[in-house]
Amino acid sequence: MTQRQLIITLTGLAGILGGILAGLFYGLFHDLPQINHLKQYKPSSVTTVYSADTRILDRFYVEKRFPVKIDAIPKTLIDALITIEDRDFFSHSGINLKAIVRAIVRDIQAGRFKEGASTLTQQIAKTLFLTNEKSIVRKIKELILSIQIERRYAKNEILELYLNQIYLGAGTYGVEAASRTYFNKSVQKVNLAEAALIAGLPKAPSIYSPAKRPDRAKKRRDIVLYQMRATKKITQQQWETAVNTPVHTGTANDRHHPSQYFIAYVKSILQNQFELQQIYSKGLNIQTTLHLDTQKQANKAVKRHMTALEQRMQKQGLDASKAQCALIAIDTASGAIRAMVGGKDFKSSQFNRAIQAKRQPGSAFKPFVYGAAIIRGAAQNDLLLDAPLSYQLNNDRIWQVNNFSKTFSGEMTFRKALALSKNTPVVRLMERIGPHQVSEFAKKAGISSPLYPNLSLALGTSEVSLLELTAAYIPFAHMGIKVAPFVIDKITDADSRLVYQHTADRQSVLSRKHAAIIADMLKAVIREGTGKKASGIKRDIAGKTGTTDNYKDALFIGFSPDLALGVWVGNDNSKTLGKYETGARAALSIWTDVMNYHLSAQPAQYFDIPDGLKMVYIDPDNGNISNQAVLGTVKSLVIPEDE
Repeated sequence: MTQRQLIITLTGLAGILGGILAGLFYGLFHDLPQINHLKQYKPSSVTTVYSADTRILDRFYVEKRFPVKIDAIPKTLIDALITIEDRDFFSHSGINLKAIVRAIVRDIQAGRFKEGASTLTQQIAKTLFLTNEKSIVRKIKELILSIQIERRYAKNEILELYLNQIYLGAGTYGVEAASRTYFNKSVQKVNLAEAALIAGLPKAPSIYSPAKRPDRAKKRRDIVLYQMRATKKITQQQWETAVNTPVHTGTANDRHHPSQYFIAYVKSILQNQFELQQIYSKGLNIQTTLHLDTQKQANKAVKRHMTALEQRMQKQGLDASKAQCALIAIDTASGAIRAMVGGKDFKSSQFNRAIQAKRQPGSAFKPFVYGAAIIRGAAQNDLLLDAPLSYQLNNDRIWQVNNFSKTFSGEMTFRKALALSKNTPVVRLMERIGPHQVSEFAKKAGISSPLYPNLSLALGTSEVSLLELTAAYIPFAHMGIKVAPFVIDKITDADSRLVYQHTADRQSVLSRKHAAIIADMLKAVIREGTGKKASGIKRDIAGKTGTTDNYKDALFIGFSPDLALGVWVGNDNSKTLGKYETGARAALSIWTDVMNYHLSAQPAQYFDIPDGLKMVYIDPDNGNISNQAVLGTVKSLVIPEDE
């Protein structure tokens, strides 16, 4: 080969080699992510759920993280982390060449990737922009990105991002979340021993977790402390105190939330109304409607009275394992849900019986029959007949309408028939008005489940949820106005900007006069009828018992001027609760405890009595009106004849 040919060949090879190198560098650089907006990067953070009085109920997160500024992080923690993870952090330009050479030698000796040499900046580059793949190409990209990051951003900016981004075990990201999780305190309050423990976690969070492996966590912590003493970041005395400090971890994450059914319902609402990833990762603040103290009282009442019910069931030889309870409390003016119980124990059953279950309401449906009559001009002193009643059905069967008492009392007023929960009078009234008219009125009041317009509807044979039934009583309590129940009041972002604000959904469904009369009739249930066990509450309250065939369901739905409260008790398998386990016995006791607690913290309030109504005394048997109290009469609201 001539000299000329050799030169040409070498030139060609050089060109090929240059092309290969150029292609290699192009392949490395062209798909590198842009780091220009690293300052604007906001890591996933925790969304916090608050009660109505701004107490924390729960936190939602994809990554449990509470971003904090570098100024809020103690110097001892920063010193500990840099000492053990990247001692030359403040002097290198993103990569540590000595550490890289040392790691390469040890990797060659081991014949595999054994030792890393990543600076904190490299860890940021890998975490935010690259994968965990172990390859030369990925490592080169990491080095290039680290140098770029160091050129564009100050050391404290890089350090702040790292301290908020790093995974530290137990689902926590960043030092603030780790401090709250392991020590039940803000990172600002950690002592030297705790700071050293956190600093030791990045190497292997699961291995050195103080919650799972306190002995290993202590050994790793002590290594950090030793290195800090060796580099004179701490004194001998500080070291001695810290290494002799036991490893203590908090238990806040294991606490029982008193509002678990409520929180689960909030989550379901969020999933239906908002983009789920945004809710869980954007550090939002969710203000709910829950009154935490009322919720705690509801839980307490359910536990107390359900325990007593189970004991009664066992004495009758019944299986009490399926006995359950549901409760819902709603503000009558706004529709805000103040308390919710979906079952005896959320851990054993997440099925929310206050929202998801549909059961027959029994006699708790009767107010809608009487209400439909009142708005059509009837009065509570009008008469109905309580006498034997039967109907021939299409299949040649006979439907015999029976009273719970198995006895009949002849003529009586609307008021007395409702108070004593008589069946034959209300079915006669249903026949007079028409099932379709009653069904329409109940739907207008707030019942959304299908209502089958037949005469048995008067006895509550169509299934409804406790939430809709309780909400449908609100117009009786609040001037004829229906309000839609809700659980989320508002949502703000991490910068306190409003993301969502609840707008009240109110609708007038009957006149103030008619609402006041129906409320007055429901007061009679407690003063004169099946709800007498609640008569010890010396406030304006009203409500209705409900019991289904064979004591399968027991309900009490009632209200004060400001709170509608519904309670259901029954078996999940629809078996009997036991003989005489009526709404007045199984449900009213829970209702009374919660309502009494609520009213004890409120100033006295009274049901609305609008102009155009008159308080008179009526004979509950014959309906005769007197302007003065006479033996056997009861105070009642009526619309005067001249109105």
